[in-house]
Amino acid sequence: MSKPKHERGLAETEAQAIAKNIRISPRKLNLVAGLIRGRTAQDAVATLTFSKRRIAQTVRKTLESAIANAENNHSLDVDRLVVTKAEVGRAVVMKRFHARGRGRSSQVEKWFSHLKIVVAEQTVPAPAAQQEAA
Repeated sequence: MSKPKHERGLAETEAQAIAKNIRISPRKLNLVAGLIRGRTAQDAVATLTFSKRRIAQTVRKTLESAIANAENNHSLDVDRLVVTKAEVGRAVVMKRFHARGRGRSSQVEKWFSHLKIVVAEQTVPAPAAQQEAA
């Protein structure tokens, strides 16, 4: 008696990778995720490799994991992959205190984020010359 199989939430031409509890605020992570939305996979990896932001390396690792999932688990063509979604979500918030003057304290919130990257195989339209020949 096992649980019923979970249906796949993605299309057959899609693959995903999820990184959880990344130590950066969702607002800052969304700036980097916005750099890769809608780009081809190779272009997105190149953009993240040369980005100056600290979190870009974590986003690049997650993107490379999604590409590897597409190739190995779903047999998709790596050269035709496009980043369709780069979703950023809120995770836990660590609360710390900061000592202030006159014996008081204030609260410091340390935000964590989740990142979900979905890549899809783009269908390439056939050139006009080949369509006429067919």
